[in-house]
Amino acid sequence: MSACSSTTPVPILSFTERAKSLLEIQQAHAFMLKTGLFHDTFSASKLVAFAATNPEPKTVSYAHSILNRIESPNGFTHNSVIRAYANSSTPEIALTVFREMLLGPVFPDKYSFTFVLKACAAFCGFEEGRQIHGLFMKSDLVTDVFVENTLINVYGRSGYFEIARKVLDRMPVRDAVSWNSLLSAYLDKGLVEEARALFDEMEERNVESWNFMISGYAAAGLVKEAREVFDSMPVKDVVSWNAMVTAYAHVGCYNEVLEVFNMMLDDSAERPDGFTLVNVLSACASLGSLSQGEWVHVYIDKHGIEIEGFVATALVDMYSKCGKIDKALEVFRDTSKRDVSTWNSIITGLSVHGLGKDALEIFSEMVYEGFKPNGITFIGVLSACNHVGLLDQARKLFEMMNSVYGIEPTIEHYGCMVDLLGRMGKFEEAEELVNEVPADEASILLESLLGACKRFGKLEQAERIANRLLESNPRESSGYVQMSNLYASHGRWDEAMEVRGKMRAERVKKNPGCSMIEVDGVVHEFLAGEGLRIE
Repeated sequence: MSACSSTTPVPILSFTERAKSLLEIQQAHAFMLKTGLFHDTFSASKLVAFAATNPEPKTVSYAHSILNRIESPNGFTHNSVIRAYANSSTPEIALTVFREMLLGPVFPDKYSFTFVLKACAAFCGFEEGRQIHGLFMKSDLVTDVFVENTLINVYGRSGYFEIARKVLDRMPVRDAVSWNSLLSAYLDKGLVEEARALFDEMEERNVESWNFMISGYAAAGLVKEAREVFDSMPVKDVVSWNAMVTAYAHVGCYNEVLEVFNMMLDDSAERPDGFTLVNVLSACASLGSLSQGEWVHVYIDKHGIEIEGFVATALVDMYSKCGKIDKALEVFRDTSKRDVSTWNSIITGLSVHGLGKDALEIFSEMVYEGFKPNGITFIGVLSACNHVGLLDQARKLFEMMNSVYGIEPTIEHYGCMVDLLGRMGKFEEAEELVNEVPADEASILLESLLGACKRFGKLEQAERIANRLLESNPRESSGYVQMSNLYASHGRWDEAMEVRGKMRAERVKKNPGCSMIEVDGVVHEFLAGEGLRIE
């Protein structure tokens, strides 16, 4: 006889349902073992189910271990663990639980098959999915749309599109999910033409179908096609608007980002969410459009949107890049919930505005408050040292990256150091750092060092560095131009003309400069040597 009836309220189960950690699950398990409640199948199954809903890998594994200790587990218990593994970072373990279920007295039901096939799709387990498909066909279970939709997902994500299509075509009942499963699989593999053909053929579309196509075109850089789909949508949700905003942002069409955002505000019942606002603020930052960015800030305040995380970071970045560093600092100080990206944004902003010492003070504050800096943080602080000439501090930070935080320096970090060393006239030390970088990445560092040699009038060193630069990248104009100018500054006109001749012989052209300004709320772009172009 069981320890209690399944209809009797059990306080420990209420405690377990609210459990937030593995420790609390273990406490509930220990109590149930001590009181004998664990021998009641209903209570034990509930314990497993509650544990399995916790996303922590250790808790899911613990739920599995509890399952193996239940004398007569039911299908619900097995399904809870299979589903948990299918949604975890180790979906392949769901197959182990499924095999254990096959050995027990309870045969898998349609939910078991759906969850284990979802696991197969997660790790592209074609062979495993095919075997489970065969087992399902041999079972007495009636054909089920959920199982077949998951099969389409398994075959599609594994790249077996012909089999996925056969499953779709043979389904007696199909829904929008059936079509979307194959549509998303095509798009995940970058097969936009096949996806569009399927999209045009679909018997049933929902808003997700349209959003898949917009995002798929965007991922392929086909923003014109994405916009055509977007404009044709009968109904748009906030995901649709965000997909189009992201499509334009991805290819640097920032004016179009603002255009779509304004359309959303004027023509849609959907309100922008944090994702929308971050993309729009980033576009304002890239365009230097302060007035539009300030308007977005007012919108955020007016609608009670909390300024934290990515929204706070985007606001700080926008004000910094639009020249309002005091306002950026004000937003940063008013943000109660900061993350590493928020700290990075203000450190970088202060550094770019020449406030290197302030940036380093913020860095010290960041570390004191327990935030772990990342590679972007160190680009900011090294740049800060560069702007104010703090060489010793920069050396310490550069060494600290790896020794304290385990961060391997990238070309950007080396660039900061080489530029600073060059500005301080430490050419030998700078060249030693350049030699630590792979040859195919060293060009930008050599350009920086060549510029420093020119400023200091170090002709002999400049010639050596220029030769290295031209050997590694003969099509880049910087080395030719800088050497020609350096020879000219020393009155060595023959050498200057010779370098220019080589540049013409190699058909190397100097890229023109480009600037953008905002006038009366309109962003204009112009190139050196060209007239004004209104975007």
